[in-house]
Amino acid sequence: MISSIFHVGTFSIETVAAAMATALVLGILIALLYKRGTVYVENLSVVLAVLPLMISTVIMIVNGNLGTSVAVLGAFGLVRFRSAPGSAREIGFIFYAMAVGLAAGMGFLTMAALITLVIGAVLFVLEKIRFGDHASKERELRITIPEDLNYNGIFDEPFEAYTKYAHLERVKTTNMGTMYELSYRIEMKDEADQKALIDELRCRNGNLGIILGLVQRERNEL
Repeated sequence: MISSIFHVGTFSIETVAAAMATALVLGILIALLYKRGTVYVENLSVVLAVLPLMISTVIMIVNGNLGTSVAVLGAFGLVRFRSAPGSAREIGFIFYAMAVGLAAGMGFLTMAALITLVIGAVLFVLEKIRFGDHASKERELRITIPEDLNYNGIFDEPFEAYTKYAHLERVKTTNMGTMYELSYRIEMKDEADQKALIDELRCRNGNLGIILGLVQRERNEL
């Protein structure tokens, strides 16, 4: 049976120290697991290491005190509006660390360790088998053209020859309005034909800039 090390309404130095030490150790383990990813935010790994400790400390402070709980809730609300959104992986690890901190702050140290091990093992296995990866073949194509060039239909032939589809998503002016930038989403019939496609496009846009690459995903650092 899993039980709390805290008695109702009372704390001792030994139990508080045990809860804080457990939260810190488990937080470091979570941070190490987070840093196994190919892309991670260095500052966030430090925060993840101490987040369970901070959460557990807050839970112990507000234990049984309704007024303090409301004040802490307001403080967390202010912090939320000063934080930039992160990737799904980063947000998931933040909730992971918070769950461990809550369990440790309530004195359920065995539960905190169990949460760390079970969720950590699941995340490790899913990342190891690359469960969330999807090798999208969609590409983003940006073509710069002079302002006097009518772009309607001018690239249809190379698109039909080398792509499965090509959707014009956006047109914007560049270089003080003297040029246009066309943004397409395309999928190649054969990835080896990328150079041939670019060469065909250069013959039609006056040899101006062309960018072909992966579709960019918006990502803000926490």
